[in-house]
Amino acid sequence: MSITPLFGLDRRNFLRVAAAGVVGSTWPMMSLSASDTGKRRPPGFGKAKSVLIVLLSGGPSQLDMLDPKPDAPAEVRGEFKPIGTTIPGVAVCEHLPKLAKQTDRWAIVRTLAHREHNHLLATHVALTGRPTPIPRGGSDLDRVESRNDFPNFAAALDFIQPRSDGIPSGVSLPNYLIEGPLTWPGQHAGFLGAKHDPWQINGDPNDKNFRMQALAMREGMSPDRLQSRRQLLESLSRGRQTLSGTETDSLRDQQAIAYNLLTSGKLTQAFEICHESDETRDRYGRNKFGQTLLLSKRMIEAGVPVVQATMGIVQTWDTHVDNWGKLKNTLLPQLDQGLEALTDDLASSGLLDETLLIVMGEFGRTPRISTLPGQTIPGRDHWASAYSGLFAGAGVQGGQVLGQTDAQAAYPITNSWSPADICSTVFNALGVDAEATIADPLSRPHYLLNGNVISNLYTGASA
Repeated sequence: MSITPLFGLDRRNFLRVAAAGVVGSTWPMMSLSASDTGKRRPPGFGKAKSVLIVLLSGGPSQLDMLDPKPDAPAEVRGEFKPIGTTIPGVAVCEHLPKLAKQTDRWAIVRTLAHREHNHLLATHVALTGRPTPIPRGGSDLDRVESRNDFPNFAAALDFIQPRSDGIPSGVSLPNYLIEGPLTWPGQHAGFLGAKHDPWQINGDPNDKNFRMQALAMREGMSPDRLQSRRQLLESLSRGRQTLSGTETDSLRDQQAIAYNLLTSGKLTQAFEICHESDETRDRYGRNKFGQTLLLSKRMIEAGVPVVQATMGIVQTWDTHVDNWGKLKNTLLPQLDQGLEALTDDLASSGLLDETLLIVMGEFGRTPRISTLPGQTIPGRDHWASAYSGLFAGAGVQGGQVLGQTDAQAAYPITNSWSPADICSTVFNALGVDAEATIADPLSRPHYLLNGNVISNLYTGASA
């Protein structure tokens, strides 16, 4: 079990940036409008103190979850039956019975869409609201994480609203998205630098030995003694100002973050999931995902603004093979149970009113069922042209469905929303000004709110 800040622009990456012709400062500038007086805010502005993104990595099937098409041909509709929900005339998959009874809390968006059908590129789009900033090659090895990438939600928020209270702006758990030589882009601060990377938790909260040892001081080390050592380090550093530079500054930044974390009892206590009752832990599900959601709730209670809870490793929902078996036996039951417990607890504590919940993948699955060469159990392939997501909390009106797809859930036939729109909705909910910008290494400004706020979530207006 470890907590790891992702260290920044090393010498190799710096040379790669230089070779690509990217020049200028690697520490962007930010500008905000001079005055907010008289501005008309979009719906939902500033409603959220925290955002919890439940990432279903790999791409969940819209047809087999939130947008069933029971009248479609057999090669499209799949094996599951639809069940009714609390929303009249609206159905979801039969293996989401708890969600079906709680749709009064959720807005189902059925017309999310973008153009990237590749896992790595689509994940960058989903978590940053933007396509990757430089052309990627034809191989996945050319599409991996880079310090040229755009910052994700948590990193961008940390840049424009830095904290000094020992609470990180972002926490991702329970695993980083890596498969062999491939590291999924969109998971860190990109060109903003390692200083703004969200904290990454690697460990299974369902493991009885789960401990946040990285946030514990070693035996014999007291807060006063740690403060004394920090003062000594600072006094020594003042005599070595000539050694300042990107790598040195990054190290100092990480030292400051580590100190704040070690002395923040609030955050340390939030990781002590063992203090939860057996009844509570059972309600979330005694599995990695259920306990990850419980730990995510504790992060929100501690005041972390952006939490990302990933259900599975990089391609857990990538159901090319055995789509219905994986969904029925593991994925949907765990998701259904975990979300019910999470929303129940947030609602009962009042935190749902100030927490924006988003459940999404990087894309959906193809309408037409297929079988991979050499396989015998069918599944569905990648599909970004139409997919579904769930939104709740922080002013979102539950009990509604936004958007309508065609008879095969292949394309939107009403208004659609992109990851840029989700990005803008997140920042708007967190109270980020519409004029807030960051600058890339070429000093080009980019608005953080680079799409349209999904105002229908708050107004209930039909799409």
